[in-house]
Amino acid sequence: MKFIGIIPARYSSTRFPGKPLAMLGGKTVIQRVYEQVASVLNSQFSILNSQPSPVWVATDDDRIFKAVEAFGGHAVMTRTDHKSGTDRIQEAAEKIGTTADVIINVQGDEPFIQPSQLETVCSLFDDPRTQIATLGKPFETMDAVDNPNSPKIVTDLDGYALYFSRSVIPFVRDKSQASILKPQTFLKHIGLYAYRREVLAEITRLPQSPLELAESLEQLRWLQNGYKIRVGLTNVETIGIDTPEDLARAEEVLAKRA
Repeated sequence: MKFIGIIPARYSSTRFPGKPLAMLGGKTVIQRVYEQVASVLNSQFSILNSQPSPVWVATDDDRIFKAVEAFGGHAVMTRTDHKSGTDRIQEAAEKIGTTADVIINVQGDEPFIQPSQLETVCSLFDDPRTQIATLGKPFETMDAVDNPNSPKIVTDLDGYALYFSRSVIPFVRDKSQASILKPQTFLKHIGLYAYRREVLAEITRLPQSPLELAESLEQLRWLQNGYKIRVGLTNVETIGIDTPEDLARAEEVLAKRA
């Protein structure tokens, strides 16, 4: 299997403009994400001989493009009107001309994405039935379960997603069942995706679906159109950078690891 990682990165953000270029432990956030992905794809998976790198940043901003090239990474410019990172990745894949079997979508604000998580997602494609793959992590607290900003997943017995929701799923009717109410009963969605190349091309041609519009979760468009999403499990927590406060917490994490 040949894999390529594409990291969508926009400069504009309502809560944190310019966050890909924010400094974190002496490096930009986008450089840290890039290096995490490259550490896996350069060393453990097939590097495509027909292109210079198995990792690319897809951006619509010249400042991010130049910053990636400055640290020795590879970037590709994309349109400014994409409604999702998945659409941006498809345009980037076309421009790169990749022949990879699987394209990995790593969010540009996830500097702590771990090699084990990337490896888990990639391993799901050992099964030829896998069209799209993502990750789930058992919640640690019930307060986190109640947070609508942390989407939940329910899977079938084969590990395929049945539904994603910002609401608490499954709904536990009998609150006396203390064992069911353990936070580990609920599965948090980690927003790392991988797609077979031909599937990515197909899903980006789909119109937005009613469930997607209701929950503001684009993966529901794929489910509602009959695509199967395989869910791998991880016990590693990531720290996404959505606000300046998140960046400050990330600095504290780096300091403790030093």
